[in-house]
Amino acid sequence: MRAADVMTPHVITVSPDSEVREIASLLLEHGISAVPVVDDDDRVLGIVSEGDLIRRAEDDRRDKAWWLRMFEITDPGEYVKTHGRKAHEVMTPEPVTIAEDRPLPEIARLLEKHRIKRVPVVREGRLVGIVSRANLLRAFSVAEPSVPSGVGDRDIRDTILKEVERHTGVMVERLNVIVSDGQVQLWGLVDSQEQRLAVQVAAENAPGVASVENHIGFMPKGMGGY
Repeated sequence: MRAADVMTPHVITVSPDSEVREIASLLLEHGISAVPVVDDDDRVLGIVSEGDLIRRAEDDRRDKAWWLRMFEITDPGEYVKTHGRKAHEVMTPEPVTIAEDRPLPEIARLLEKHRIKRVPVVREGRLVGIVSRANLLRAFSVAEPSVPSGVGDRDIRDTILKEVERHTGVMVERLNVIVSDGQVQLWGLVDSQEQRLAVQVAAENAPGVASVENHIGFMPKGMGGY
């Protein structure tokens, strides 16, 4: 799946000269956390988020003594961000954007890398939608994992054991993985509930798995093997 499959179209936007109070009302009215700032050609200039407005409101409520304000370092850019009254003054400029064909895993990594909650989708430089974390979660919750053709029970078993050995810290020698028609049974002994769950997750994520039954028990204290 790609951005065009999950994005929210008909995005609510504001102009560079939109008032801060107007933007706050839009966020509340529509239950959204940010709005893109666009020009007359729908080109994205920036984004105003609830965080931008909250920071501005917090600064407005500060009541510092005059002698403390004398020692503050004045930053013109920060002053505009916290005291501006229009979108172009408080927005985050030149935000990250994506094309409609951007794959969902790449979008998820992009949001994590830039620590953002949403990203505008553009076509030839013009806004056509927006993808948020909520869009991604909905997509991932309904997406069916692709299963390579020709995946058999032995392939499934090998995949599970390799994943467990490489990433969970569980000794595969203590496990017995049985696969029949994609149905997996897990047997053996591990040291903790975390290890037991890790093996189950590894099995559930293996391509071709239809179901998982977890019968794994725990190693008795002082027992080094079985």
